[in-house]
Amino acid sequence: MHILVIGGAGMVGRKFIERLARDGGLGGKAIDKVTAQDVFPASAPANAPFAFESLTSDLSQPGEAEKLIASRPELIVHLAAIVSGEAEADFDKGYRINLDGTRYLFDAIRLVGDGYKPRVIFTSSIAVFGAPFHDKIEDEFFTTPLTSYGTQKAIGELLLCDYSRRGFFDGVGIRLPTICVRPGAPNKAASGFFSNIIREPLAGQEAVLPVSDQVRHWHASPRSAVGFLVHAATMDTGVIGPRRVLTMPGYSATVAEQIEALRKVAGENVVKRIKRVPDPVIDTIVAGWPRNFDAKRAPSLGFKAESSFEEIIRAHIDDELGGTFVA
Repeated sequence: MHILVIGGAGMVGRKFIERLARDGGLGGKAIDKVTAQDVFPASAPANAPFAFESLTSDLSQPGEAEKLIASRPELIVHLAAIVSGEAEADFDKGYRINLDGTRYLFDAIRLVGDGYKPRVIFTSSIAVFGAPFHDKIEDEFFTTPLTSYGTQKAIGELLLCDYSRRGFFDGVGIRLPTICVRPGAPNKAASGFFSNIIREPLAGQEAVLPVSDQVRHWHASPRSAVGFLVHAATMDTGVIGPRRVLTMPGYSATVAEQIEALRKVAGENVVKRIKRVPDPVIDTIVAGWPRNFDAKRAPSLGFKAESSFEEIIRAHIDDELGGTFVA
């Protein structure tokens, strides 16, 4: 099996490839090769039992998608995107990367023809939903995004479903919760503070909280995100039907509940490193995001996530900090 990971140098892509290297296969099939494409080089996973290739290119440029598809990978995982805050700040760049790149990829697959029909996993987002919301958003809730990023992802979902309906590929769309706690340096996502207020204090650093403690949001760990991809790659898509996009399970917590979970796991000294600095721009963006879900389809199909925010914090400590933190 040849697997193509678009956005393979990013956090989720890297962790997915590392999981493939540890498992040595996928769905009972041996992996011969993994290709990681991104705008910057991807690192090879340690002790991988398969060939690894890193390709540096811009998917949003005409002709690049065709080069990636020429080798006919059996599984394509499309993670590449610019994040919400950047897509809002740079309108043209957001649509070029998040929409044009996706459309070029889907069309490149379609135009191969000759019976080529790979499994395609498209990572979408809960940003496809916009206020006003129900207390809990059901699987059938309509998509009315209030950000450019959410709009770009919603269009990608429609394309995925139509191209799958037409038989061009076997698509699965997964609407990811906000991934928390993200390792590494802060990025330009408007949602970045959800991770920052956990990650930095655990590392002995100050973190800025730009919104009120009452802001509620939907979370899952990087560990769960990788699990979602593995399951989407191996599941029987015959049970999905024409509605190819699934809202992934997660855990809903207010910022206050996040902080209390941090206090329980790491103590008061760690919590004291959070500094409140209101940011009206971030506050406005976050106010248009969903807060809680009643996502039943995905769990019924075998997708799993954490059941508490403390569990999310402990996953970060175990996976990224070697089981310790700065008290």
